[in-house]
Amino acid sequence: MSTRITRFALQCSIGVAVAACNSDSGAIPCTMDDQCASHFCQADDTCAPLQNTPDSGMPDGGSGMMGSNGSNGVCTPNHDGMIVQSELPLAAGRNANYVIAAGSGISWDTTGAAGSDNMRSWDLSAALTGDSQHAIMLSAPAGAWWASDFPDATYASILSESSATTLGVFHVDASGVTLLGVVSSSGGPTQTELTYDPPAKILAVPFMAGSSWTSTSSISGTLLGAPTAYSEEYDSTVDQVGTMKTPYGTFPVLRVATNLLRNSVADSRTFAWVAECFGSVAQVTSQAFPNSVPSGEFSNPAEVWRITP
Repeated sequence: MSTRITRFALQCSIGVAVAACNSDSGAIPCTMDDQCASHFCQADDTCAPLQNTPDSGMPDGGSGMMGSNGSNGVCTPNHDGMIVQSELPLAAGRNANYVIAAGSGISWDTTGAAGSDNMRSWDLSAALTGDSQHAIMLSAPAGAWWASDFPDATYASILSESSATTLGVFHVDASGVTLLGVVSSSGGPTQTELTYDPPAKILAVPFMAGSSWTSTSSISGTLLGAPTAYSEEYDSTVDQVGTMKTPYGTFPVLRVATNLLRNSVADSRTFAWVAECFGSVAQVTSQAFPNSVPSGEFSNPAEVWRITP
């Protein structure tokens, strides 16, 4: 199975940054979301501009989701350092825009900068090699050729920028987010339809600094029409707390570090920066490692996602 199919599954399951915004010299100071007309008090204690918050009437879907700001009634961040299911905007029909850099030659250090009280800050607001903008959608299972095989599916979404015709099929409930399978966007003789047994645990909720979870799945089915079987292990830890600056604004975040191993051989390492009510506002995935995944930071990612207006 192509490494690109599974190594980006985390992004599409964690969700969509729904609302964010750029600060400027005329920004209004705040300490609470309700003090802002946009219902979003950024990590730098300034109100997000009202014109930069997503319209609740927009369609949703994909790796990220809109509708997470307080103005549309979906969710208002309470900044308690914990993310629960109701603070993950993951549902069919949601969307968000991301700037995605993919391929070779990308340079960005995941280490970030140290701050006080064990906090860190990261900045992904600048352009990177290979950038392109994408509207990411979370599509409804109803009517899809594979729907009857995944009756518990909540939504489906692309797994990577370079493989837009391959979808991850996800389930969301009170315990978190799981990956049920991987399918091609259309059926036929060369279709892909892989089932995870048990489903892979992508996020376990609630989570906070220090939380961790693992899962091991046997995968079987067809890949491009050919019978396929293998195993995968997801090993995740909330390893850092701080702020992430994106083209859309600066967010208080929990960083989820995930090692993906296939057939007992380490494949890749992913960092996802998750904000209350916004989901994943940024994600960085390493190059594939044929023998072992580094336990720490890296600076030559294979793919970088960050939320944008």
